[in-house]
Amino acid sequence: MGDAQDMPDAAVVELLALLQNAGISAWIGGGWGVDALVGQQTRPHGDVDLAVDADALDRLVVLLGDHGFHISVDWLPSRLELTAPDGRCVDVHPVRFEHDGSAVQAGLDGANFRYAADAFTTGVIDGSTVPCLSAAQQLEFRRGYELRDVDRHDIPLLEALLRDPGGHGS
Repeated sequence: MGDAQDMPDAAVVELLALLQNAGISAWIGGGWGVDALVGQQTRPHGDVDLAVDADALDRLVVLLGDHGFHISVDWLPSRLELTAPDGRCVDVHPVRFEHDGSAVQAGLDGANFRYAADAFTTGVIDGSTVPCLSAAQQLEFRRGYELRDVDRHDIPLLEALLRDPGGHGS
């Protein structure tokens, strides 16, 4: 998941702009996804988690390779980590989209992770509107494993967003 170094908000926005300019669809999840929904950074992040259209995965690897990233973890088809020499880490989760707008991510041991069609929304990082995963989707991904300190931090924020119908949490 990268090292303990904080990945700055400007680096996340820059990364998303790079992908968008290349026509690669990606949505932030994990801690940065929570903070995007909240609209401000609430804790340090050693990496950025991205749900990426699986059809664009090869292009993403080449593009990030051209910007100094290398594959540091390969657990395809489930996930891929790319790390830059300065320690920035991108944790990529390839998703296959269905006709109804929902998506599926392959898991380890044959499991699948489902993304509802309404799981893809927007949030704000460093004043920029960014694509991210919904609070409901991110909360779902924090079930079924032993919680870490970062999860114990993120879960109350996600639950609060789900209680606020005017927020990004739907």
